[in-house]
Amino acid sequence: MLSLQLPWLLLALPVPALVYWLLPPVARPEAALRIPYYQQLQSSQQAPGQVIQGRAPLILLIAIWLLLLLAAARPVWLGEPQPLAASGRDLMLAVDVSGSMETKDMVLNKTSLNRLQGIKIVMDGFITRRPQDRLGLILFGSNAYIQAPLTFDHATLGQFLNDSQIGFAGPETAIGDAIALGIKRLADRPQQSRVMVLLTDGANTAGAIDPLEAARVAAEQGVKIYTLGFGADEMIVRSFFGNRKVNPSADLDEATLQQIAESTGGRYFRARNIEELIKIYSLLDELEPTEHDAQQVRPQQALFFWPAGLALLLSMGWAMVNLLSRRRRSNTSKSEVKHAG
Repeated sequence: MLSLQLPWLLLALPVPALVYWLLPPVARPEAALRIPYYQQLQSSQQAPGQVIQGRAPLILLIAIWLLLLLAAARPVWLGEPQPLAASGRDLMLAVDVSGSMETKDMVLNKTSLNRLQGIKIVMDGFITRRPQDRLGLILFGSNAYIQAPLTFDHATLGQFLNDSQIGFAGPETAIGDAIALGIKRLADRPQQSRVMVLLTDGANTAGAIDPLEAARVAAEQGVKIYTLGFGADEMIVRSFFGNRKVNPSADLDEATLQQIAESTGGRYFRARNIEELIKIYSLLDELEPTEHDAQQVRPQQALFFWPAGLALLLSMGWAMVNLLSRRRRSNTSKSEVKHAG
């Protein structure tokens, strides 16, 4: 639907006519040489069509004025109403991209994937299902970095996650630093909506902040942390001496992750494969539901540049025609004066 944001500006429509009628014409004293013969010649040669052509500049100027008024009134195209929650969760996602995430102990459709690839597949659906929440992304390894601040632009956030690579933040794991960075980013948000989901496959091996101390501060700040331990319990390793079974998650510090979650009012989850990770994120949707209300928003598309652009083109055309007309009249006058002499 077409709408005008500043329709009152259309009240200026009769301004040029009022100026023309109410203000006296400007006197232009000029020296002139009257040549009766030339004036008679000009009158006799004036064609009937020139009267119509004389009105064309006026019509053109009126059209330009109307287009400029329309552009100033800010026309917009209103789309269909879309629901929008006034407030949802402020949810910070912290994802481990340390060297151990390269372990290929995940299987999807009979294809072996490393842990980070599995996380990307599952979290893409989780992000899509939470359109009413502000989501942020932290990537951590030896250091923790904010990859995307809290935002409703989930498409960009998902792209940042898909573009992440193992080793981006170093080979080790700084869980405490990741929690501290999440607390900092959530500090200015409403206390009842501060949630953090931390996913890792190891133990804290780097960073300046102890994870349990960071969890204590998170509890004081009202930040609820859900921790996810990710990685298979067993994996077949093939070597020259044959196959052997190993535990690729031997370094996972489940006790610390569980303490972090319990001290902040969250929960600890263990995902040994992609299917379990999908179930955990579905459970998180139930534990932290998005908020819905009756508010709606209508997307707007600005259209002012169309009348403004057309007015510019007409102005340029009017200037060109006016210039050519003056040159034609000048050449005609010189020719007639020459013949009269």
